[in-house]
Amino acid sequence: MFDSNNGLWIAHCPDGPLSITGKMANRHGLIAGATGTGKTVTLQVMAETFCQAGVPCFMADMKGDLSGISQPGRLSGFIEKRMPEFGISEAKFQSCPVRFFDVFGEQGHPMRCTISRMGPQLLSRILGLNDTQEGVLNILFRIADERGLLLIDIKDLRSMLNYVSEHAAEYTAVYGNIAQASIGAIQRSLLTLENEGAGSFFGEPSFEISDLLATEGGKGVMNVLAADKLMLKPRVYSTFLLWLLSELYSTLPEVGDMELPKLVFFFDEAHMLFEGTSKALTDKIEQVIRLIRSKGVGVYFITQSPTDIPESILGQLGNRVQHALRAYTPKDQKAVKVAAETFRANPAFNTADTIMNLGTGEALVSFLDEKGAPSMVQQAKILFPLSQIGAIDESQRSQLVKESRIFGKYDKAVDRESAFEVLLAEKEQQLKEEEAQAREEEEMQTRNSRKGSKGSSSVLGKVAKAIFTAVTATVATSVGNAVSEKVSGKGKSSGSKTTKGKSTRSSGTSKVVKNATTAATRTLTREITRSILGNLVK
Repeated sequence: MFDSNNGLWIAHCPDGPLSITGKMANRHGLIAGATGTGKTVTLQVMAETFCQAGVPCFMADMKGDLSGISQPGRLSGFIEKRMPEFGISEAKFQSCPVRFFDVFGEQGHPMRCTISRMGPQLLSRILGLNDTQEGVLNILFRIADERGLLLIDIKDLRSMLNYVSEHAAEYTAVYGNIAQASIGAIQRSLLTLENEGAGSFFGEPSFEISDLLATEGGKGVMNVLAADKLMLKPRVYSTFLLWLLSELYSTLPEVGDMELPKLVFFFDEAHMLFEGTSKALTDKIEQVIRLIRSKGVGVYFITQSPTDIPESILGQLGNRVQHALRAYTPKDQKAVKVAAETFRANPAFNTADTIMNLGTGEALVSFLDEKGAPSMVQQAKILFPLSQIGAIDESQRSQLVKESRIFGKYDKAVDRESAFEVLLAEKEQQLKEEEAQAREEEEMQTRNSRKGSKGSSSVLGKVAKAIFTAVTATVATSVGNAVSEKVSGKGKSSGSKTTKGKSTRSSGTSKVVKNATTAATRTLTREITRSILGNLVK
């Protein structure tokens, strides 16, 4: 509840109102407590208080309960009982201007981000890559940047992975080893991510951070992210919210401590951000949390125990609301002790004992004072929300989405030319060139085959002709010699008639074969020589 007297009034203790100091609201905060102790109601009270002060907020709605902030609240017996305790004579129930968002585009305006804007580091986190695989992903982004290829959605990233795989030898000498095993691991992780439905998050139009900083009617707009489905995928959820913080940090100008922050960011189920997170990424989260306050952004973590938050980050959360913790095990007792030690002690009570005995709606509260020092912890009761407690129905949500000022801006996806289309066109062009070259080589082989067949036929013809000529000449000579001997009678003086006839025929046949072979060899040699020397030898 925000008013001129109490400012950002959140809780009430025996000593009076407990309010967040406006100038210190960007010093971050923590809402902790066991399940069922009132953390969600405290978040709603804080959010609507900032809303009434004109400060927009962003919050993840895990169960749909926070959607009720869009409707005025109602007087109940519990509220009627608490009003005198808080010194409130009349509750002015009111709603907050709300914009609903959904990464999957089902329960609100889609929130998209391009692969390029996500960057290799956060993308490696969401894909669960090791250091070697992250190195390959960095090389991929570098190559895409040098080639001027846009990485917008998952199919662009997959196309780049295929391209880098095919040209690994070319880039290894420049950027280092690109192992096919790493490429395969990234492809498998990408497939898993796509099967989880995260593919709808990557694309265009990309979400503009400035749309989170809107006000309507003097009130800050409550940007509510439907996270009931998203929280089932912790890596996607935590990486998405970390991306939002990184975008806020890189986009907003330095403003220092303002009278009121520009934006308050509520990070529910905060333990998801740090589970399984490498030290390098934890350091980055710490850096963003530490520096983003200078941009006028306050970050408030909501979780069960302070031990869910790394100490390096926990030390930066100055505004604390601690609901009850239960200590049934030694681990639980340690958590209670840690929670108690984070507060500035109050001599009026034992902090650790009080934490275990707080009722629903009660909490230990400590906010930063004007000088930035934590105030003494107080046992207090959280104010009741002026908006509806509990979820709204789907028809109300749908109507609010359609009435939003940004309706239609992000609701239809756009798929412009990017790495996928460019690389696909290059591949098709390469295939056409290869096909054309293959046809040309085939035609050349066909021509050479025909030419060789024609040449062989010609040579064989010449050889046959030479053999025929040699045989004809030899037979003619043999016949002539035989006739001459017959006429002159020379053949009768030597041996018997039968022997001489056989000898003559044998000699004639040998000559025919010899002369035919000699002629064929001579012709074949000449033709081969001419073919080799290009008819230089005639």
